[in-house]
Amino acid sequence: MIRKAVIPVAGLGTRMLPITKVVPKELLNIIDRPTIEYVVDEIISSEINTLIFIISQGKGGIIDYFDTNLSLRSFLKERNKPELLKKVEEVEEKIKQLIEVRQKVPEGLGHAVLMAERAVENEPFAVVLGDDLVDAETPCLKQMIDVYNLLSNQTQNHSIIAVEEVSKKDIHRYGVIDGERVGDNLIKIKKVVEKPSPEEAPSNLAIIGRYIFDPVIFEFLKKIPKVQGEYQLTDAIQLMINNGYEVYAYLFEGTRFDTGNKEGFFKTVLHYAIKNPALKEVLISFVNERKIC
Repeated sequence: MIRKAVIPVAGLGTRMLPITKVVPKELLNIIDRPTIEYVVDEIISSEINTLIFIISQGKGGIIDYFDTNLSLRSFLKERNKPELLKKVEEVEEKIKQLIEVRQKVPEGLGHAVLMAERAVENEPFAVVLGDDLVDAETPCLKQMIDVYNLLSNQTQNHSIIAVEEVSKKDIHRYGVIDGERVGDNLIKIKKVVEKPSPEEAPSNLAIIGRYIFDPVIFEFLKKIPKVQGEYQLTDAIQLMINNGYEVYAYLFEGTRFDTGNKEGFFKTVLHYAIKNPALKEVLISFVNERKIC
């Protein structure tokens, strides 16, 4: 059973400045909900009820969003606004157990995951990045958990990483895997390369923000060196592989969006607007009026 998910949201969000100077990028709205709520919904839909947020200074608003606000509830009751009260209660009651861990110094994704060791304890766990959204019929994380459980019948101490095919021009932005196909959507990883040039990339399969780790990952996160001021999660994954642990890449079904940059955020908003029939009509009307196409 995967019972816990770690959500690293301590990053500074520099690609979305200046707004992220005061508003965490994870709280920027996709239509009518903040980005982080889409992520949380995926986790909960994957039957995980304990969420561990790795936050930093200025990111407390993410916790506040899901926390109970008794004053607001009281105000909405007094003003007889039941529909708004229901919306607030639905958000505040999403997470059964919320654990907050503060990362005082931004030292990379590897360091952020290591900060969760005490809360995770000695059990397999998920890592879900707060700015990666995946729109899928079956939640991406649930797909991965199902595969993880199937593999548990064959092997122990294994881990799974979600990957997708990306274009050659974008490959330098990702961790990239090399490995051997062992199923239609499953690859046993031999090598992980962090942000390679197109010429050096071993494949076009890039790691996205979904992972399921055996707790042994913490042992290797403590051994990796700092590179350009950060501890890279991919370095710990490679060290696991080098020491005989099985790590698999899973080609998930669904569409992934990177909301951590302006272009990706804009595409995400358009995608979810088109999924809403009323907003789709607004968008089509606007495009026609402005003669954009």
